[in-house]
Amino acid sequence: MAEHPRHATRSPPLSSHLPAQARGGSDPSHGSGLARFNALAPEAAHAVLMHCCGSRRWAHRMATHRPYPDPGALLAAADEASYDLSQADLTEALAAECPEELGHGAPYAALLALDAAHAEYERKFGHAFVICLDGHPPEEQADQLLAAIRRRMGHEVDEERSISADELRRVAQARVLDLTRWLTSPDGLSATEIGRYAPVG
Repeated sequence: MAEHPRHATRSPPLSSHLPAQARGGSDPSHGSGLARFNALAPEAAHAVLMHCCGSRRWAHRMATHRPYPDPGALLAAADEASYDLSQADLTEALAAECPEELGHGAPYAALLALDAAHAEYERKFGHAFVICLDGHPPEEQADQLLAAIRRRMGHEVDEERSISADELRRVAQARVLDLTRWLTSPDGLSATEIGRYAPVG
């Protein structure tokens, strides 16, 4: 079965930005993902955070407010930074988003329908459709995505922008959590895992 262009594998852009503590290693002083994140150089932290939320202001704020004492504090900071985005910051963050990718087991017909729905959404609203699918099993995600796009296509631009901002906040929180989990793993962030954060080029 042919692979749909929108769901093709993308090249990871971030691995060269990560110092040794983000790539894993045996240094016991970086035993947890949060500790490793707190220890990143400012430039490396900012680069990784830009792939959690594409607002430079958001990433700068999250990087400069380190160290975070626990995951709850990290999530609270991500939440607050998202709520404080200006309209220009939100536009920048939405421009960095790409449509949610489905697993390789998704039916090709579903990928085609989703591609058409995403294109229609982007024509109307000027940015990618943003939704947090945490909690939905992979086999349900295609239906959830298609139903959500069709439902939200009926919104006015201002209403949809507000909903997109809230979904972006939830997505950023999920990505920050994923980042700390990956930094906890023995191998740190692999090139494949970093590729998840890649914005549309």
